[in-house]
Amino acid sequence: MTHPPKSSAAPPGPGSGVPTVPVIPPQPGPPAPAGRPDRTRRTAFVEGADRLRAAATTEPGRLRIIGALLALLVVAFGAVTAWQTTDRAAAADDVLHSSQPLSSDAADIYRSLADANTAASSGFLAGGQETAASRDRYEKDISTAAAKLVTAAAASDPGSPSEAAISKLNKLLPEYKGLVERARTYNRQGYPVGGAYLRYANDKMQNEMLPAAEDLYTKENQRLRADYADATPYPWAAIALGVLVLAALAWVQHRNYRRTNRVLNHGMVAATATATVVLLWLVVGHSVARAGLNGSYDHGVRSLNVLHDARIASLKARGNENLSLVARGAETVTVGGQTYDAYYYDFDKDMDVLGKGLAEAEKLADDRAGSNPVQAAEGNMTVWKKRHASARTEDENGNYQQALDKVIGAKGATGECFDSVDDNLKNAIAHEQTEFRQSAGDGRDAMTGLPIGAAVLGVLGAAGALLGIGRRLSEYR
Repeated sequence: MTHPPKSSAAPPGPGSGVPTVPVIPPQPGPPAPAGRPDRTRRTAFVEGADRLRAAATTEPGRLRIIGALLALLVVAFGAVTAWQTTDRAAAADDVLHSSQPLSSDAADIYRSLADANTAASSGFLAGGQETAASRDRYEKDISTAAAKLVTAAAASDPGSPSEAAISKLNKLLPEYKGLVERARTYNRQGYPVGGAYLRYANDKMQNEMLPAAEDLYTKENQRLRADYADATPYPWAAIALGVLVLAALAWVQHRNYRRTNRVLNHGMVAATATATVVLLWLVVGHSVARAGLNGSYDHGVRSLNVLHDARIASLKARGNENLSLVARGAETVTVGGQTYDAYYYDFDKDMDVLGKGLAEAEKLADDRAGSNPVQAAEGNMTVWKKRHASARTEDENGNYQQALDKVIGAKGATGECFDSVDDNLKNAIAHEQTEFRQSAGDGRDAMTGLPIGAAVLGVLGAAGALLGIGRRLSEYR
């Protein structure tokens, strides 16, 4: 017998007479205090990161990430290559068309001033018999120096040391010309004060003008070396990025092969080919350019510097030789307790510099066309020394006219030797200048088209990588 449970009352309901408790929906909590963020709200960055992590768990998502990174790497490789090669090509062009020509102009300014001083002293010694050729040489040297100063001023940076040197020379040049003209005027009238004016002009040239010209020459050579330093270093950043791009492309293609057993992906092959072309073009082109620029410096600029210094030494020696006869012992110098004629003493120093410069220039000459004029100048210098020793002996014995004839005479004088030395050095400089232009031009031309080509191929390579990844993604649709 079954007994029902003692508590079998039905639950309260609408008809039971017992009131029903209404259901209250959940109420929102109190608002967060001002200044405190709602930690339950997700930022766009967090949501994007979550979506990226979720995509990375699927093969299509991983392929999209790989494709984006590959394209970015290839474009960056092309951009960095274009940037670095553009800078180096611009520096190589500056070497060829700006800094080296300006360095030569600065050397020509120095040479022209020194030669003008020499021509002025030669004309003074000739007195009323000054030749038209001597006068024309002086005027030509002054005009050349003035024209080269204009060119150098146009190329110098405002406020630079070069500009200061050029301004100083532009100020001193008319003062020097005025002193020379006074010396000539008094000399023609037979007044001894003419010699004092010429010595004053020479002091201005030796102590103010030539040091300023030498400073300009030094500054332009420093600028030339800086351009070489910008043009010749290897673009290591671009090369490293190119190697990284090729490694990334190889890894992606190996990964694709492991998952699909397909050896080739046309888009990836195209990207690899363009990256390889850019990298090879970069390395080979810059190596050729570097070799050309280094050759232009070793076989051009170095020889030119030595030859310019030797030519300047010969000009200074000739000027001191002339002035020794103008001063007639009025200027002396004491060295080691012994007194010497100041101009003869400086002449000996200049001839030592000339001899060393010619020996160095002969070593640097790399062909017969460069060494022959240097050897000829050495022979002229040897004869010059012998003739000068004879003229000095006459001067020291009081035979002034005989000494003068041996220095500025029509035949067998030291002036012939000086002219031959100067002409041979001029020919040697012209030869080395041609070699420089050829080597530097070859170096600059080796980088022609590389910046634009690298940029275009970089874009094409990135497009090929994206197409290759897109081909794989299409298999999942």
